[in-house]
Amino acid sequence: MAAACSNKIIDVFWHEGMLNHETGKGVFDSGTDPGFLDVLEKHPENSDRIKNMVSILQKGPISPYISWQLGRPAQVLELLSFHAPEYIDELVEADKQGGKMICAGTFLNPGSWDAALLAAGTTLSAMKHILDGHGKLAYALVRPPGHHAQPKQADGYCFLNNAGLAVQLALDSGCKKVAVIDIDVHYGNGTAEGFYRTDKVLTVSLHMNHGSWGPSHPQNGSVGELGEGEGLGYNLNIPLPNGTGDRGYGYAMKELVVPSIHKFEPDMIVFVVGQDSSAVSTFNSMIDHCQIVTML
Repeated sequence: MAAACSNKIIDVFWHEGMLNHETGKGVFDSGTDPGFLDVLEKHPENSDRIKNMVSILQKGPISPYISWQLGRPAQVLELLSFHAPEYIDELVEADKQGGKMICAGTFLNPGSWDAALLAAGTTLSAMKHILDGHGKLAYALVRPPGHHAQPKQADGYCFLNNAGLAVQLALDSGCKKVAVIDIDVHYGNGTAEGFYRTDKVLTVSLHMNHGSWGPSHPQNGSVGELGEGEGLGYNLNIPLPNGTGDRGYGYAMKELVVPSIHKFEPDMIVFVVGQDSSAVSTFNSMIDHCQIVTML
């Protein structure tokens, strides 16, 4: 592992430019002012939460074990490994025009596109770091988030699918099989959609049973969404009851996720750790079996 000290066990990839994605204020994620509120809410996907994550990693109990790495913006051509050209053109044009609401609750404002490119590129850098043999565990601390972004459309505050881009880079670099484990409380529908028809990627998502939330999110996250064609059986959805805590997540990981990963035998695991769900630590039992890239 390329680290300054022998006790460094995780490389954290980060760039403060991602703070420049301003999502605005309003009623929850609507961006609207009804005109009768004294205090408008910050959009739920705002920079405060990632600032706190940075401070926790810099000052918290695991800080001695972290080696910090600088992220970088992705090139537009890199995005085409997962996303359709016409969709990327739409985002580039929206940025040139000063921004717009891409879909419900998902605002591309001035500075958002540059932040999205940084999120994607920083995630790709974390994956490249692992692929080049510089460590076994890397964490891409990024925003805007990405796991709802599908190949041809934005969704759920996400423009570019950071996880999907990382998975595709691993495949293009020689990995035969890659697994994705997503513990965000919402279904990682964009990542699942991107690999729904391949047996080279096992996508696993633990989430609350929220179903579809509209045109931008047609997938419902049910156990019946298993993949199609060659990918049939390679999409594992684990909807959990609302309010499921650590014990429930731990049980699902132990009884469903870990056996599936062992059976699939991936060369790489991409772990999507949305911060709106219960803490899960049982994935540690899989670290010895392959390399891992995690991301916010």
